[in-house]
Amino acid sequence: MSVVQTMEESYEVDLVYITERIISLSFPNATEERSYISNLKEVAEMLRSKHGEHYLVLNLSEQRNDLTKLNHKVLEFGWPDHHAPALDKICSMCKAIDTWLSGDQRNVVLLHNKGNRGRTGVVVAAYMHYSNISGRYKHILYVQYFNGLLSGHIKINNKPLFLHHVIMHGIPNFESKGGCRPFLKIYQAMQPVYTSGIYNVQGDSNTSICITIEPGLLLKGDILLKCYHKRYRNPTRDVMFRVQFHTCAIHDLGVVFGKTELDETFKDERFPEYGKVEFVFSYGPEKIRGLDHLENGPSVCVDYNTQDPLIRWDSYESFNHHCQPGCQKGQKVTACDSQGVCLQPTRADQHQKGQTVWPCG
Repeated sequence: MSVVQTMEESYEVDLVYITERIISLSFPNATEERSYISNLKEVAEMLRSKHGEHYLVLNLSEQRNDLTKLNHKVLEFGWPDHHAPALDKICSMCKAIDTWLSGDQRNVVLLHNKGNRGRTGVVVAAYMHYSNISGRYKHILYVQYFNGLLSGHIKINNKPLFLHHVIMHGIPNFESKGGCRPFLKIYQAMQPVYTSGIYNVQGDSNTSICITIEPGLLLKGDILLKCYHKRYRNPTRDVMFRVQFHTCAIHDLGVVFGKTELDETFKDERFPEYGKVEFVFSYGPEKIRGLDHLENGPSVCVDYNTQDPLIRWDSYESFNHHCQPGCQKGQKVTACDSQGVCLQPTRADQHQKGQTVWPCG
């Protein structure tokens, strides 16, 4: 286990003054409720003694009623863990921070996050660009979008974009004998808009596979595409890769993401080093002529039975339905987090709180 992983899993609460007026408060996902509440009260006492009523809380994770114990001034900006926030949400957060800090020299902002600390990093990096006080940070794609929009280097594309093809160059080996069984789910503003059939791909990793959508799928705004592998004779699925983009920043009708630009693939040895994913767009829904060479060979078969709950299940609909402490044996599952982790178990003898269940709900 790496040093970073060890640190991520060992701390109970992490409070850091990023600047004199921007504070980060982080809790791991696995923090027990009793410990979380106790630490929250201690942090609230410290903040009141140091800053009085001059602090504003931005919650970057799931909505929680107990956050009002920290401060009655709480702004909800949460989004699913391990994902980029919507571009307009980044703008709203930066504007909220700037308005509050400009209102009084004594005002400070607290960024609250329960889960992966990447969410805090996105907000801090975006605000650094917004306030034009730093250009030395490494950026994820959405922070680069935001910086480009602020600087004028990125011109907003208002034309409608239709997605026709998603091409995987280099086939990951998710099966013991090689190959994989991928299917796509596409979300617009975190709402599911498309589910593909299940492709059965054999052959070596040099093979390419094309998932075609006809007529083209109209996309606008924040787009999330997730590619899953459906295990053979096993009612589970694995995330093969994930990518997010905003259509306002797409100007080329052919966009390619390499392995290092795709979420989930960077350290996955099953995904070939030269692997990449290509998106083919157009400005209309009609089939693009001259692309017959993209058709898959006879070795690729497709199962269009998307009624399987494992295929249809969407993991973002219950994002803010957070389970409060005290789940009892016999209760129904009412919420899952962004990764499909059960927040409220059905029966304690079936699975425990925190386990992944497919599907949940």
